[in-house]
Amino acid sequence: MSLHRHNPAELAPPTGFAHAVTANGSRLVFLSGQTALDGAGAVVGATLTEQFAAALGNLLVALRHAGGAPADLARLTVHTTDMAAYRAESAELDRVWRRMAGIDYPALTVVEVVRLREERALVELDGFAVLEEPGGA
Repeated sequence: MSLHRHNPAELAPPTGFAHAVTANGSRLVFLSGQTALDGAGAVVGATLTEQFAAALGNLLVALRHAGGAPADLARLTVHTTDMAAYRAESAELDRVWRRMAGIDYPALTVVEVVRLREERALVELDGFAVLEEPGGA
């Protein structure tokens, strides 16, 4: 299995995302939206960055449970209730990503939404990954 990130010189240099990702693999993992819920179902974190870290952690737990790793993420969508905060905290969000997921960025879209399912949630992450079949098939 392999993912190839494409960042054409004709486009603005990407920061924290890849412009396109091609995948060779045989298993798709579709990851449901994850917010900053702890194991008891309570939203944790007061800031967008704190909630982003918790939501990313939850997404990566689900991915690992399905047999994947952060580098297998081909696509990610970030839903935030505060785009201004997302922009203001983008450097810290990038540090969180690098610490938790490494330097391989997926294709990424960030959208502002009015609200999320959990009333206190500021951010939700969903995406999909491409994995090799067990045994390398």
